[in-house]
Amino acid sequence: MTTPSLRQHRRQFLGTSLLAASAAGVGLLPREAAAQTIPAPPASPSRPMVVGSPELMGVSLERVNYPNIAANTVIAANLFKPAGFDAGKRYAAIVVGHPFGGVKEQTAGLHALKLAQMGFVTLSFDASHYGDSTGEPRYTEVPATRVGDYSAGVDFFTRQPFVDPARIGMLGVCGGGGYAVSAAAIDHRIRAIATVSMYDMGRARRQGLGDSMSYQQRMTLLDDIAHQRSLEAAGGARRDIRALPTQPATAATPAIVREFLDYYDTPRGKHPNSTGWYAFTSLAPMMNFFPFVQAETISPRPLLMVVGEKAESAYFSQDAYQKAAEPKELFVVPGATHVDLYDNPRYTPQSIGRLSRFFHQHLA
Repeated sequence: MTTPSLRQHRRQFLGTSLLAASAAGVGLLPREAAAQTIPAPPASPSRPMVVGSPELMGVSLERVNYPNIAANTVIAANLFKPAGFDAGKRYAAIVVGHPFGGVKEQTAGLHALKLAQMGFVTLSFDASHYGDSTGEPRYTEVPATRVGDYSAGVDFFTRQPFVDPARIGMLGVCGGGGYAVSAAAIDHRIRAIATVSMYDMGRARRQGLGDSMSYQQRMTLLDDIAHQRSLEAAGGARRDIRALPTQPATAATPAIVREFLDYYDTPRGKHPNSTGWYAFTSLAPMMNFFPFVQAETISPRPLLMVVGEKAESAYFSQDAYQKAAEPKELFVVPGATHVDLYDNPRYTPQSIGRLSRFFHQHLA
């Protein structure tokens, strides 16, 4: 996507109301909606699966658990092994992280499965505080913990006799992409890094999608968060918000919000562990998350960023790409939007095909 195109996307969003922009990238809803209670975590772990029940093509799928030691959480993950898996061999392995608000069974699981079909051992995991992973309070976004979850996946792979520790890669989808890049900057065991439809959660919380949130709006929001923290510290009820509207889309709903709703709130991508709800006070630490301040230090390890040509979020990847050092690549899928690259069979053969070539080249 060209820079003028990205600027046009920004101008389109500057006129959007704070509510609409928040639904797309900031996750704020009217107070009456915010007062609702999030669903309880699952009573028992979900079965290993991928939403949509795609053909495994000989890939084996099993549940594994391992610790994020720094966060004192236990990560639940789905482990994919390629067809004809030989326990006596050592494979290249890839840790795959899900979008903000997502879980391991959705697009992260689909990408893990597709890459396993291409010969890699892969892992899609639930972030701490979400899905089948532990972490209290539930549905709380802690950026440092999310970054550490990726390194915990690398920890797991380094302990497996069938994984070559010198050939471990990482893939993050949407919000998971920002966390993956941040992890790669400080974990040198990660030998190749890729993102799909990457979303800078820190910038989105500070400025809104399309940089549509003003400085004063941000300061007002921080005032609100501070007030809520004081209430909760005094024993008041927790306030939860949803990253997407709770009502069906209308003609006035921004296109990217309709995209997200069509994925997360329909059988296409819906999973009971992916609620979209999280703690309102999480917005403050998210605003303090700057995933690309050390992006240049990933070099000389390779970085691939895959974006849709028509994605409203493409500027996140383009700006991060500019900060990174060689070797790097910004791979644009013609005609694709942000969510198209989650699972749309019209576009994923191009994006996943490029990911496969990238990891085969750099984890060979």
